[in-house]
This record gives sequence, C-alpha cells and structure tokens, in this order.
Amino acid sequence: MSSAMRRLVGSALKNASSSSFKTNVMPRRFYSSGGSPPPRKVVVLGAAGGIGQPLALLMKLNPLVSKLALYDIAGTPGVAADVGHINSRAEVAGYMGEEQLGTALENANVVIIPAGVPRKPGMTRDDLFNINAGIVKSLCSAIAKYCPEAIVNMISNPVNSTVPIAAEVFKKAGTYNEKKLFGVTTLDVVRAKTFYASKAGVPVEEVDVPVVGGHAGVTILPLFSQATPKPNSVLSEEDIKALTKRTQDGGTEVVEAKAGKGSATLSMAYAGAVFASSVLKGLNGEPNIVECSYVQSNVTELPFFASKVRLGEKGVEEVLGLGFLSEYEKQGLEGLKSELKSSIEKGIKSASEN
Repeated sequence: MSSAMRRLVGSALKNASSSSFKTNVMPRRFYSSGGSPPPRKVVVLGAAGGIGQPLALLMKLNPLVSKLALYDIAGTPGVAADVGHINSRAEVAGYMGEEQLGTALENANVVIIPAGVPRKPGMTRDDLFNINAGIVKSLCSAIAKYCPEAIVNMISNPVNSTVPIAAEVFKKAGTYNEKKLFGVTTLDVVRAKTFYASKAGVPVEEVDVPVVGGHAGVTILPLFSQATPKPNSVLSEEDIKALTKRTQDGGTEVVEAKAGKGSATLSMAYAGAVFASSVLKGLNGEPNIVECSYVQSNVTELPFFASKVRLGEKGVEEVLGLGFLSEYEKQGLEGLKSELKSSIEKGIKSASEN
C-alpha cells in the first residue's frame, strides 16, 4: 500500500469516538515513555469471515499493534499472507483449525471475536443464537486457558447474550475479570452519528452521540438529547423518533439492501477497529479514552448494560452514568429493560448447559 493510500485510509477513519474524546484507528502518537509504543499482540478470532477480513486489514494499519494473529477454521493463511504484505508495523501470522487456536492466543493483549454466522433476511438476532452461542463458548474456553489476562472485545451476535455467555465461561474457569470483557456496540454509535449529522445539518466528523442499553433492536437507545454539536434548527419529536428507529434498525437496513448476500460487515469491521484502537490507547496509559460499550454494570438494575466507559490500563477504568435523559429517552430506557433482561438470562442459561 502506498504512503498516499495509507494517509487516505487514516484520514477516513478519524473522529469515530463515542464520546467527546475523539478516537482514530490510525492514532496519534501518545506513549507515557515518550518513545515507541509498547508491544501489543491483537488476535482476531474469525479472521477469514466478512467482518474478520476488513477488521484484520484495519488492525494491520494500526501502529499500536506489533503482532496480529489471525485465526479461523479455514482460509486464514491466505488472509494472513495478503494482509501481511502491507508495509506497517504489525507482524502477521495466520492460524487455522482447532489445533492451532492455542498458539494463536498465547500472549495476547486484546482478543477480538467477530466469529459466527451472519444475519440473513428475515433472521432476527435471536435466530443466530444457537449457532453463535456454541462458537462463543468454545472460543472463550480457549481464551481462559491460553490468555486469561487478555481484554476480550465481543462482536459475535447477539451481543446482548454472548457477553453474558463469555462471562459465565470465564467464571467457570476461574479467570473472569469484569474489567476485561466488552461487548462492542460502537456500530450503533457510528450509525447514530451518521444519521444525526445528516438530519441536523452539522459536520459528521464533529458529532458525538452516546448510545446506551444493548445491541439489538429496541435495546439500542441513542441519546440524541446529548448529541453535539447542536443542530442548525431544532429537531422535532418526530425527527428524534425517526432517528432512533433508524439507528435501531440499521442492521436490518443493510441486510435488506444486500438482498440476502450479506450483513453489515464493512461498517462493523470499522466500528470494531475503532473500539479496539481505544482499548489499546487505554492499555498504553493514554488518559480520557471514553467509548460506549456493553459491560458488567451498576448503571441500572441489569447486570450488563451499554453506556459510556472510561478505558484504562486494566480495561474498564470507570463505568459512567447515563446523564440527562429526555422524557422520550426515559420511556425508551424503561421499555428496553425487559427484552435486555431476557437476552442476558438466555445467555447465562446457555452457558450453564453442556
């Protein structure tokens, strides 16, 4: 890849933080030592898939990554060879099949899990559950064995259930650390920013919209009352409802637009890379890194909930509160709790089986 192309990619990936603290997949240099970034190994589980391949590309471009391990049940050597030719810092290795999973995970700092089947037309996130739950349980058992100290970024759907599944697997293994398990909900933030900017008539690269709750349908609650910058003209209640609905249905919009030939892979890979970059910045000691994420939480009565999270050297540094909510958002919050609670319980039950 030419230097001009890399600059273009870096420019396109700017300003994607879910908070006022802007993130960038091609981050500025910030290291407490004042020199080169510390070595960090990132593992992508499911690297040959529709999300995994573009995610691998974006992580290869991230200068905070020194080693990039790509794992899948098939096809990974080719992806690793292709991505590995890019002239950036990370050393790339491909691993394929269950017998190589342990080697892929050894000494990992961050493990990103996009593995699983994609959503197809007419398929709900719950339809994904039986297949993806088994995949997540297997991969998390390996993480507990080979890299129990790693930060885990869960992309595999349904995230509302797969994060509780992972927590239970880690608890059984005696390795659970609530500060190191994240459900990646950054795509909801990315969509909310894009849709809001278009409607509000403001530069999208300057927009911040927190998104709380969960990562499916009505459990996704964008807080447009907290959106910045303020719109050029006041958005009506109907506008806010329409923006909220579109954010909640963003995945379905892509599935239908692809007419049965895929789901949100490119935008999800971008969102996953943005969040992973923020996690790496936190690990490296950069202050005030805030992203929305689905984590173990006391913000509500639910055990897991997505809200703003301050990231640090141990993962979760602080789970932040919801802040001001409009009446419409308060209603949305109460309305999502039942479904989110059910999804969490479904995940915990699944993890207890077999």
